[in-house]
Amino acid sequence: METVLFFLCIILVASVLQTSTGFGFSIMATPFLLLLFLPQEAIQINIILSVLISVSLIWKISTDIDFILLKRFIMGSIVGVPFGILIFISINISAFKIGVSIMFLMLTFLLICNFRVKPTRIRDFIVGGLSGILTTSIGMPGPPLLIYFTGTDTEKEKLRATTLAFYLFIYFISLITQIIFTGTNKLIWESSLYAIPIVFLGLFIGQIIFKWLNERIFKIFTYILLSFTGIYLLIESLNS
Repeated sequence: METVLFFLCIILVASVLQTSTGFGFSIMATPFLLLLFLPQEAIQINIILSVLISVSLIWKISTDIDFILLKRFIMGSIVGVPFGILIFISINISAFKIGVSIMFLMLTFLLICNFRVKPTRIRDFIVGGLSGILTTSIGMPGPPLLIYFTGTDTEKEKLRATTLAFYLFIYFISLITQIIFTGTNKLIWESSLYAIPIVFLGLFIGQIIFKWLNERIFKIFTYILLSFTGIYLLIESLNS
């Protein structure tokens, strides 16, 4: 019973975070789901529920989506996905996570120091590619987008809408890829089914919080999440 309650609490907090900011479900849920499930199971539960959240919200926020930017992210991610699978299959994933965690922490530090990036067509493709690589290798597509959007001072409505629209694509592709290469099982789908009512509760709470967040608090959230991601990946890699 305690395990079930812990699982539902993880999903609730992660759903609220994802709905109110447009990112954060993977960042928040994955570390704790790994305490309850095998890596393959944790990643697939995360992907299934992230797709559900994106589908549930996309019609409400579609007017805020930057479709030109979304198209570039998708095109870049299509190139990145196969490289992510290659990394997952053939490269020491712990060493890869250490490198990624250090990169996240360095970039977060630069953002806190007010480092800014000028958005360009090529950089849009590159960010999409990096997100595709990280989705199929470690199940975390959000940080490259979050770093890029924060560095370009993107308004929070556009950030949330474009990120969720991109997640709808990249997570769907990632789920199919995961099932093909690693398979799936009954526990993954049963756990995801049990979590659905909690996800919708999180959607409701997250929508309320989003209206309350101003740009300054929103940025503080992003710095905390990026720092948490980098530190978590580093600790988890060193202990594996």
